[in-house]
Amino acid sequence: MKKENEIKIFEDKKVRTLWEADQEKWYLSVVDVVAVLSESPNPRKYWSVLKTRLKAEGSQLATNCSQLKMQSADGKFYLTDVADTEQLFRLIQSIPSPKAEPFKLWLAQVASERLDEMQDPELSIDRALEQYLKLGYSENWINQRLKSIEIRKELTDEWKKRGLKEGVQFATLTDIITKAWADKTTKEYKILKGLKKENLRDNMTNTELILNMLAEASTKDISEAVKPKDFKESEEVAKQGGNVAKVARKELEAKTGKKVVSALNAKSDLILENKNKKIK
Repeated sequence: MKKENEIKIFEDKKVRTLWEADQEKWYLSVVDVVAVLSESPNPRKYWSVLKTRLKAEGSQLATNCSQLKMQSADGKFYLTDVADTEQLFRLIQSIPSPKAEPFKLWLAQVASERLDEMQDPELSIDRALEQYLKLGYSENWINQRLKSIEIRKELTDEWKKRGLKEGVQFATLTDIITKAWADKTTKEYKILKGLKKENLRDNMTNTELILNMLAEASTKDISEAVKPKDFKESEEVAKQGGNVAKVARKELEAKTGKKVVSALNAKSDLILENKNKKIK
């Protein structure tokens, strides 16, 4: 059963979604939906209490919720309570919220958009562009980010061909690539940028994105050439791919006298930086 994890945006809030191709159905993270509707500082606890109440009332919603693997803030995939759009419409009725009606409309739109995108894949690119614009990113940065998504997809497709597994193995190889080119693990990189739950790539500068793309594209090309037989050999390929970008980073830093890997945040710090340049 083919699954595609995506992040959807509702009023600047992220909602994790998963598309089940065989069923042609969206599943959404219940905790993320609860966070949007309740605006609770602890949506997990809110959902836990609500779920207990719904079970006591004999509601089918609480008992019929499935669990599917979705990506967490640490980049790993964990089983998460999910609901399809029909179940979510019932959930909305259980949470007093002024956002209920706007969320219902958004939910219906999400369902229809996916079917449109299956007919015209270019629509998914247009909608990703629109979402990043809503979050405050510059168009130049968005173009780089969309390209990085394409390159990442090519790399993960190559890993799948080699029999590697999503989740721990993908995360480990990604960490190796990042460590090789940036001299930092993914965790260290996020700490440098002051990130917690945020996506690292969504907070890279243009140059960081470009070098990360070079590292991942190089890893994919080397893998296609040498055809690693197992995970251990793929680890070596990941190091080699990351080192290609490391050489470029070192040369760039020598020419400019500036560190490429920085604490700059693409959305906030760079927007402020660009405004200051315009003022000058």
